[in-house]
Amino acid sequence: MGKEIYIAEKPSVARQFAETLTNRRGIKFSNRDGYMESDRCLVTWCFGHLVTMSYPEVYDEAWKNWQMDPLPFIPDKFLYEVIDSAKKQFQIVKGLLTQSDVEIIYVCTDSGREGEYIYRLVDQMAGVGDKIKKRVWIDSQTEDEIIRGIEEAKDLSAYDHLSDAAYLRAIEDYLMGINFSRALTLKYRYTLQECLDRKKVTISVGRVMTCVLGMVVKRELEIRNFQKTPFYRVLANLKLQESTVKAEWRAVKGSAYFESPLLYKENGFSKKEDAQALIEKLSQDPPLQAVLEKSEKKNEVKKPPLLYNLAELQNDCSRLFKLSPDQTLQVAQELYEKRLTTYPRTDARVLSSAVAKEITKNISPLSAYPGMAPYVKYILEKKTYQNLAKTKYVNDKQITDHYAIIPTGADVAKAAALTGIQGKVYELILRRFLAIFCPDAKYTKVTLTCSRMEERFFATFKVLTEEGWQKIFQDSFFKAKKVPSDGEVEEPEKDQKDDEKQEEIVCDENFINYLSSMKKNDIIGIDSFEIKEGETSPPKRYNSGSLILAMENAGQFIEDEELRAQIKGSGIGTSATRAEILKKLVTNEYLALNKKTQIYTPTFYGESIYYVVGLSMPVMLSPKMTASWEMGLDQVAAGKITSEEYSTKLYDFIRQRIDQVKGNNEKARITGMIRRSAAYYQKGKKKKSK
Repeated sequence: MGKEIYIAEKPSVARQFAETLTNRRGIKFSNRDGYMESDRCLVTWCFGHLVTMSYPEVYDEAWKNWQMDPLPFIPDKFLYEVIDSAKKQFQIVKGLLTQSDVEIIYVCTDSGREGEYIYRLVDQMAGVGDKIKKRVWIDSQTEDEIIRGIEEAKDLSAYDHLSDAAYLRAIEDYLMGINFSRALTLKYRYTLQECLDRKKVTISVGRVMTCVLGMVVKRELEIRNFQKTPFYRVLANLKLQESTVKAEWRAVKGSAYFESPLLYKENGFSKKEDAQALIEKLSQDPPLQAVLEKSEKKNEVKKPPLLYNLAELQNDCSRLFKLSPDQTLQVAQELYEKRLTTYPRTDARVLSSAVAKEITKNISPLSAYPGMAPYVKYILEKKTYQNLAKTKYVNDKQITDHYAIIPTGADVAKAAALTGIQGKVYELILRRFLAIFCPDAKYTKVTLTCSRMEERFFATFKVLTEEGWQKIFQDSFFKAKKVPSDGEVEEPEKDQKDDEKQEEIVCDENFINYLSSMKKNDIIGIDSFEIKEGETSPPKRYNSGSLILAMENAGQFIEDEELRAQIKGSGIGTSATRAEILKKLVTNEYLALNKKTQIYTPTFYGESIYYVVGLSMPVMLSPKMTASWEMGLDQVAAGKITSEEYSTKLYDFIRQRIDQVKGNNEKARITGMIRRSAAYYQKGKKKKSK
């Protein structure tokens, strides 16, 4: 009988597989150089990528010199080579995979597009040939999950479409990067050298990277060009019980100002004198009183938020702990490799129906985590997990490779002993997970509508009647922070304070009961009227969390409703690549990251490159284009389109863009734009926006 070999993506993962095979199947391994061995099994590993695509000069020495005329570079066949630093390990892996007594290969690289690509390149370069190859697809590194993955491993050929998408993604990034970077650098480097007073300029262009640069620069330009608009709201200070509360005037139907050109919006004036004129009118004919026209009582239910995917976790870690996206990914990967949480590189925020059936395996052990015993006891005693499959937290259709990030329930004592940021991130995932099994949070709202002289004032009062799932977030990192109230991703722009809206008045149950007892035509005393001045706010700069969410939800930037719906779920980049893209933008000095606030701003260099790309090949700045390419890769992975169809479209796109750059000359316009923006950059620091 032939041997089995297990190949993992990293040494640490390989050790987990070897340990599991020892504990569950009694296989004893001896350590060797670059692998582990028993009488019937081998376990080895990669160091991430062992193989990469060759540079153009490998095809032809002439490509070493950057020249415009030969572009575009699109070879008939792509060449690959072993990475210099990985040559020793590659030779070890190659020798093991091609051993004559190795009968079955278990591919245990990370369960995703990139993990698939890592093994396929090794297989290709090693010339493994016809052996039995099984794909181990797991969501965590617990022993149960590893054994299940091995026992249920499918033929590697079942993942051929995913492999095709992986190759195409690499080819696409490779060709766009080489061709567009060379073309724009050759065309405009001297222009940038002169404008920026830089000795060396390379215009690095990437399918995702350039689009993200565009998002950040565009936001900066919106802030820079923003003109504040003042507005004036009229408030009435109502006497209710022993309290004075503020009610907001609105120019609703029946008002003397209904649809008046004097209004900024329904609840405010463009000029202060008009607001003052209304107050003078309302202050006539004492006593100051209003008549209650309507009292509406409404109960609201807020369900727990959806579970974490990587983007949501990166957003919360940025907001709560000021971690960059790559730092969050690193911590999440470490927790995964310690068997404490499930696979981190996921876009899904729900669970699969299969996982839902056995979810108590994840829940029960968590009672050993400090402070969680009461919640776990409630969940198990009330059996709130029983109908999980019928809730919004389970949806097989929303899962591609992996379900949401949740605790595995394994090694809880080890999790409780975690210190520093690992402990915080684990607890974040744990609390979000347990929350979905807790009761809904319940509120009672009362809205009063009262009138004086045909003008109407509104006040809304709110009380939390049942804390429900929100209790699990108290005395944690969410305390005094915004706790998510639903499972929807917020657009970055909506994260800002809105001075145009009146806030709901938080009160207690006794006051709500008093308000509920009021009847139509009751008289309410008015202590005074006042003007509240406000002004419109510019959009916020992206921080690392909001930028990751914006990348994930690229459709929000697309005006065409049909196309926006079509690419929903196909964002800019993937959960596995977004953090690295942001890191590269900072490394290239295109963006600056304030580590304390985690806010991104463009550098003068980055803004200048934005103008070059915007005038030469503006489509590269388009989230629509970038997301559509990602959607195409998803279609290849799903077998809906062929590699040939995708390649043809890709090559045509590259040829057209290169021809466009060769035929245009935008040096004068680019120079003008850069010189105008120079005023906002002084000694490497941006002037404050007006």
